[in-house]
Amino acid sequence: MKTFGGANGDSGCSVQQTTDGGYIIGAETTSFGAGPYDIWVIKTDGEGNKVWDKIFGGSQSDYNPEVKQTRDNGYIVTAKTYSFGAGENDIWVIKVDENGMEQWNRTFGKQFYDYNAESQQTTDGGYIIVGSVNLYEPLLFDAWLIKLDSNGNEQWNRTFGQNQSEDFGHSVQQTSDGGYIVAGSTQPYTNNQSYAFWLIKTDGQGNMQWNRTYGEIDFSAGIASVELTADGGYIILGTKWYYESRTQDIWIIKTDQYGNEQWNKTYGSIKDEYGSQAYQTSNGGYIILGNIIDWNTSNSDVWMIKLDVYGEEQWNRTFGGKYWDGGTSLDLTTDGGYIITGCKAYYVKQNYTTAVWLIKTDSQGKAKTTSLDNLWFERFFERFPNAFPLLQQLMGY
Repeated sequence: MKTFGGANGDSGCSVQQTTDGGYIIGAETTSFGAGPYDIWVIKTDGEGNKVWDKIFGGSQSDYNPEVKQTRDNGYIVTAKTYSFGAGENDIWVIKVDENGMEQWNRTFGKQFYDYNAESQQTTDGGYIIVGSVNLYEPLLFDAWLIKLDSNGNEQWNRTFGQNQSEDFGHSVQQTSDGGYIVAGSTQPYTNNQSYAFWLIKTDGQGNMQWNRTYGEIDFSAGIASVELTADGGYIILGTKWYYESRTQDIWIIKTDQYGNEQWNKTYGSIKDEYGSQAYQTSNGGYIILGNIIDWNTSNSDVWMIKLDVYGEEQWNRTFGGKYWDGGTSLDLTTDGGYIITGCKAYYVKQNYTTAVWLIKTDSQGKAKTTSLDNLWFERFFERFPNAFPLLQQLMGY
């Protein structure tokens, strides 16, 4: 386990293993940079030691970065920006080289709020971006799909929505036929404001081929991710909110290539749980990253669940201390294990703050190394609060 941060709040948003065996992290920082929030890209080696880092941002808030490696060994960064663009909040796309040096950046947005969600390099060397856009009214969103060439120039964009409804795009993957699968949430039940999972299949030009919704009238649902499965279908992960009990669980749906449901499962307890990311594993099962929240103690932990091919739980692991810790992104690693990023909470001089958290596990979800025991870390700073700047300088915290 590793943490990265300064005196103020910092949090990991995305992580991916890189071709050299290290990791690339997209984070939000309030400790460094020009604005209230800035984009922090951190490159580490295979042991989680920082190799380089870069800050991107302006005088306003720039946040929610999603970073992926590109085929030229550089990186594509997609984020939200208040500092740049045409509207109140726009999508910001930054291309950097293998050392984090900016090559180009673009903003995409309309008059009102527009939000990024996920990006992916496409087989032609360009990029596909999914998010949400306000076209006509400030509070009515459509899912938004944007196709860029390799230099970040827009080739086309498509919106998906229904009249007088809120529709959001959250995750996108290119499919084997050159088209795209888009996952989001839609509000098909106007009377009671329920949201449902929304799955959209497009051709290579973004034209809708089919769409499916998944949900019922007595709960609301929000999607976190969609991934392709080896059988040509999809695995959709999100969160299910129950109106009657006012609780939430992780919800996962397996579909065939046409979006027809094959099975669905929920995972949770009397506490609140929500899903962040899911992947199919090499044995045909699935790995889920989520979080467990205990509102009675104001505590949150990272929750990792391994499933078999039918969605039955094989094991689960939690990571966290006595404060608000969270996991936002997971990737499969070449050694059969997993890499996770999120935030780790602690106190410095009686002030609550968070750091970017990087967790490496083996194939069974067990952390392979721990740089500092969390409880020891917290007690150390309670006794020696002035040691934080020195330890940060020496160890990269």
